[in-house]
Amino acid sequence: MANISAYLVLIVAVVLGTAANGFAKSAQGFTLLIPTLLTAVTIVACMYTLSLVMKSIPVGVTYASFAGLCIIATIIVGVVKFNQMPDLYTILGMVLIISGVLIVNLIGKTS
Repeated sequence: MANISAYLVLIVAVVLGTAANGFAKSAQGFTLLIPTLLTAVTIVACMYTLSLVMKSIPVGVTYASFAGLCIIATIIVGVVKFNQMPDLYTILGMVLIISGVLIVNLIGKTS
C-alpha cells in the first residue's frame, strides 16, 4: 500500500474510532443494545483498518497520528452531538495535539 493510500485508510480508522467513541457514550455503560453493538462493530473495523495502515507506516507514527486525530474528532463530536463545550485549556491541548501530529508526520524520521 502506498503512503497516500495508507493515510486515506488512516482517516477511515479515525472516523471509525470517533464513531465508536460516540456510540460508547450513547450506550450508557453498555446498557443499551444497539449503541453497544455499534460500538463493538466500529471498534473492530477501526482496529482492522489500523492494521492495514501499519503495513506501510511505522506503528508509532500510525498510532500517534490515529490517537491525536481521534481525540480532536471526538472533542468535535462532543461539541456537536453532546453539547460539551471545551474550555481554554482543552483548546490549547488540541492545538498542541495537532502540532504533535504534524511534527510526527511531516518532519519526524523513523527507520
